[in-house]
Amino acid sequence: MITAQLDAAPHGEVEHAFSLPHAPGAVASIRRRIRAVLADWNLAADTADDVLLVVSELVTNAIVHALPPATLLLSRRQADSREAVRVEVTDKGPATPTQPFLCPVDPDEHGRGLDIVTTLSARCGVQVHSWGTSRWAELGVTAGCDGDARRREPVTPAG
Repeated sequence: MITAQLDAAPHGEVEHAFSLPHAPGAVASIRRRIRAVLADWNLAADTADDVLLVVSELVTNAIVHALPPATLLLSRRQADSREAVRVEVTDKGPATPTQPFLCPVDPDEHGRGLDIVTTLSARCGVQVHSWGTSRWAELGVTAGCDGDARRREPVTPAG
């Protein structure tokens, strides 16, 4: 469910905010919604695929490891003549889990998500707030259907 769309964001920035249900089917539902946003933004196919993968990893981490409620903020902006898509997931939990996993974690199936995010992102990080934690990633992009995505290019913050 889109909880906010800011059409008049500063400096050409476009934002979409989504509430993340703390449920098993949430990741697939969010991916469908994000895919529609990325299509409207006319991103190159490989760039859109990278953004979807980063969204999947950050949302999955929030659902599996964090405290609800969680939100996803997806934004597109221009920074120093470079375009970027920022994926930010915020939850009410601490930056690192305070309790052990309730069931054993299979290293073949878990534990690579943040490595994937780091690999696909130009920049990524964690911001701790008094009310929760935000995990974010920025991907450098080019618009259009030519498949020419610019990965790992530095993206400087606006402002």
